[in-house]
Amino acid sequence: MNNTRFATAVHIMTLLAKSPQEWLTSEWIAGSINVNPVIVRKEISVLREAGLIVSRQGKEGGSQLAKDAGIIAISDIYKAVKNTEVLGKKNQNPNPACSVGKEINIHLNTLFEETDQLVVRFLGVKSLEEFADQFG
Repeated sequence: MNNTRFATAVHIMTLLAKSPQEWLTSEWIAGSINVNPVIVRKEISVLREAGLIVSRQGKEGGSQLAKDAGIIAISDIYKAVKNTEVLGKKNQNPNPACSVGKEINIHLNTLFEETDQLVVRFLGVKSLEEFADQFG
C-alpha cells in the first residue's frame, strides 16, 4: 500500500476513539490531519461501509465509532482501506518466453498473499484503543 490511505484512516479512527461521545466533523478531522475535508469524507465513507464508523448529517452531524475502540483491531482498518498489495504491484506483462517471466506472477502471488496475511495477523493483535492510548 504505497499511499497514505491507511495512515489517514488510522488518524481518523484514533481521533474518534479519543472523543467517543462527540460527533466529529470531517472539517475538524481534516484540520488535525492537515488535508482537504474531501479526503476525510472519502475515507469516512469507506470506514462506514466497513461498519467501523457511524455518521449523521446536519448541523449536529459528524462521525463516531460504530463500536468500542477496544474491539476494533487495527487490521480491521487496514482491511477496510487496503487497495493494493503490501509489496506493490506485479509486472503485468512479463515475457512468456522467459523461464522466469512465464512463472513470475504465480510465485509473486503466493509471496504477496503470505506477506499480506502476516500484516493482517500482526495488526490483528493491536486494538484501536491500545493505539489511541498512546496519545495524551
